[in-house]
Amino acid sequence: MEKSIGFDWESYMRREFEMKEVNIDSYSPLTLAYIGDSVYDLIIKSLVINEGNKQVKKLHQETSRMVQASAQSEMMRVIQGVLTEEEHAVYRRGRNAKSVSPARNQSLTDYRRATGFEALIGWLYLKSDWKRIIDLVKIGLIHLDEMDAEKGE
Repeated sequence: MEKSIGFDWESYMRREFEMKEVNIDSYSPLTLAYIGDSVYDLIIKSLVINEGNKQVKKLHQETSRMVQASAQSEMMRVIQGVLTEEEHAVYRRGRNAKSVSPARNQSLTDYRRATGFEALIGWLYLKSDWKRIIDLVKIGLIHLDEMDAEKGE
């Protein structure tokens, strides 16, 4: 687990908000997906704004393309091959969780695979394993870029 040089925001946040230690294995897969969705969204938004200042509408369009369930599902297809057994078990728990939210404009398969992806990201985040999160997201994004290039986008 790598810590950034300098300020330890995680310890500071825990201390300032008096956050308790929780066994991450006690969280439901949908709770893991809930936080994982936010973490993944922050990573993608950070990448999008790094490309330069744009109208918010354009930022949203670029972000939406990468955070939709079908994109996450496609990323998950690729990264499954590099997951540890423990990571794969977390992904499966998320994928198989029964959600009360219907899949809007997405296939049920993509929606479930994306939920598994988000659960995995959430679990890694709660373990403070940012390096692994970034490595997996990078593998997935490279795959999406290759798919876009094949389509001529």
